[in-house]
Amino acid sequence: MKKPPLLRTPTTAEWWQAADAQHLLVQTCNRCGEAYHYPRRLCPTCWSAETAWVTCTGLATVVTFSVIHRPGHPAWEDEAPYCVAIVQLDEGPRLMSRIVGWEQADLAVGARARAESIAYNESQIPAFRII
Repeated sequence: MKKPPLLRTPTTAEWWQAADAQHLLVQTCNRCGEAYHYPRRLCPTCWSAETAWVTCTGLATVVTFSVIHRPGHPAWEDEAPYCVAIVQLDEGPRLMSRIVGWEQADLAVGARARAESIAYNESQIPAFRII
């Protein structure tokens, strides 16, 4: 079974283009300096439309995680068990992503991780590996 398609919008287009090129971006407000994720037209802190895309280092800290043994969608059954985590980028924003290449003993809140790209349908999406 094919996985559901990615949701690409005009607001997220640049983020997805960078992901396909194996780069991770966040938006930063030119007015207040807030870095944020998910992509949106206005800064969530000061509502400014003066934003810029910034390339991330790809380094992050695991905030929480869950190992999925029984996926909620049949398209992921062949990948179980897999790990989904919320990571906090060194640039500040948090995002939900997959942890790849994990060993149970490596999974911990506070673990350091590095971004890498994984294939998803015909695209690339960011994932993280414990370092």
